[in-house]
Amino acid sequence: MTILYVIGVIVAVVLYIVSIYNKLVALRNRRENAFADIDVQLKQRHDLIPQLVNTVKGYMKHEEGVLTKLTEARARAMGAGSIDDKIAAENQLSSALSGLKVSVEAYPDLKASQNFTQLQNEIADIENKLAAVRRFFNSATRELNTAIEVFPSNIFAGMFGFKREVMFDLGVERATAEKAPEVNF
Repeated sequence: MTILYVIGVIVAVVLYIVSIYNKLVALRNRRENAFADIDVQLKQRHDLIPQLVNTVKGYMKHEEGVLTKLTEARARAMGAGSIDDKIAAENQLSSALSGLKVSVEAYPDLKASQNFTQLQNEIADIENKLAAVRRFFNSATRELNTAIEVFPSNIFAGMFGFKREVMFDLGVERATAEKAPEVNF
């Protein structure tokens, strides 16, 4: 009879470990799926940038540095392999797009151009969609990180090679985004 209890306890422990492992795998897969949603939006963003650059080039001959930086940032973002590399490259691309927006302010004719306005609206739409899918990705990442860090799953997460994952935040823009706007009269 004692041997049946020992076997029962061993089976229960094995089933518990299997359930923890399966939960961690499911959370990792959910995070990767969430990043796939981000990838779709990033692809659209990458496709729009050359159109925006070409539209702006005619107006901004002496602003080549801004356009070059944007084009290079896009190339790095498209060539990034891992999720962490993509996050870093996309933060650089967002920064380059912000630099373009600041430069465009000096060109009222450009801001009035129908092509430019349409591209700006499309990019703004994609940026809004990116913000939504980033929130979902960060939620999935937070769930995975929590499962990896809480007891007792943290014991098995380390054994099975699960590690804390990186969030997709605003990067450099965070300081700007959190700063209250200045109002001057």
